Amino acid sequence: MVLAQAGAEVRAMVRNGEQLLLTLIIPVLVLAGFSAVPLLELPGRRVDFVAPGVLALAIMSTAFTGQAIATGFERRYGVLKRLGATPLPRSGLLLAKTLAVLAVEALQVVVLTGVALALGWRPGGSLLWAASLILAGTAAFSGLGLLMAGTLRAEATLAAANLVYLVLLGLGGVVVPVTAFPHALRAVVELLPITALTGGLRSVLTGSAAFPAWSLLVLLAWAAVTLAVAARTFRWE
Repeated sequence: MVLAQAGAEVRAMVRNGEQLLLTLIIPVLVLAGFSAVPLLELPGRRVDFVAPGVLALAIMSTAFTGQAIATGFERRYGVLKRLGATPLPRSGLLLAKTLAVLAVEALQVVVLTGVALALGWRPGGSLLWAASLILAGTAAFSGLGLLMAGTLRAEATLAAANLVYLVLLGLGGVVVPVTAFPHALRAVVELLPITALTGGLRSVLTGSAAFPAWSLLVLLAWAAVTLAVAARTFRWE
């Protein structure tokens, strides 16, 4: 039943035009646009800087923004309540949602890596640490998304999730180097999950960091706090 529900969740994401825009179209446009056009002064080759940041953006789009909006409206329209009346346990539903997010993320990584390679990206470093960062980032953003969807009304979740997405896109080092911000602001943005995921992926995929300790610590801390609070506050009806 878990796999069947996970398949249904994946099909719902792929068929939803807004979800497709967030998970694939915007990341591909950001990757191609900022890699090809010198809109900003970036360190090193443009695609080497932008590609890891866009991978982090894609993870955030699926695990946080898309999941928060979809779950919020599922709760509003009673979908979660009806699922709760089926033999599928609550833990099974959460597992199915997690598997669906990971499946969509795998598709995103394949597509975005293919586009980046076509643009001249030649990643190196440790794929194991990159995968660890993606899993930790998925947990952190999923916790944040479920916390928002479980406490706010669906319309408020839609507005807040999109606002947070834009703020984190601008401040998280995706296309604008964190070093460009004032020192006081930099100290804050370096604690954001998107900054940790972007910086960690950028360092391990260029081979400059053997073990992304700080990035993993920040992401795991976000995951622990948001998932714990979401578990206490989430309302299914």
